[in-house]
Amino acid sequence: MSARETAAEAGPRAFEALARAAARRETADERSLRREFVTFTLDGDPYALPIERVREIVRMRAITPVPRVPAAIRGVISLRGEVVEVLDLRRRFGLPDRAPTRASRIVVLHGEDGMVTGLLVDSVRDVLRITEDLVRPTDRGDCEGVSALLSRGDQFVSLLDLERVLDLAG
Repeated sequence: MSARETAAEAGPRAFEALARAAARRETADERSLRREFVTFTLDGDPYALPIERVREIVRMRAITPVPRVPAAIRGVISLRGEVVEVLDLRRRFGLPDRAPTRASRIVVLHGEDGMVTGLLVDSVRDVLRITEDLVRPTDRGDCEGVSALLSRGDQFVSLLDLERVLDLAG
């Protein structure tokens, strides 16, 4: 009788034990080399953010404009009573402005000192799990807000440098 058949007879707890045993087989080195990113699109191009910086992803909602702020700041939203500034990444990167669609999302980021910022993106795709060797630093220092390229099959995904993206003075 196989381990799976034995686990099926023993019930859900046995499956949990089987899953934990399989997870333990992965070495500590393999776990440390794996990184996770939330991927999204802007103007049809794929971008990514480190998952540890993402607090949540929310559907598009009414954004209240704020006077006398940089053009990239779309405004603010109320998220469960918390005021969240929303940065429009299309505007930040100089892409053609367009109205948000049903697929548009606000990616809410953990910030420094408890500050929270939302990034307006065209759509959120998925979570990308890759090993460290698939992260390629950019060769040029003038890449606007992009710190590295992530290899995803035959496609590259641009990894955002959040400090540069959020620095509106630059």
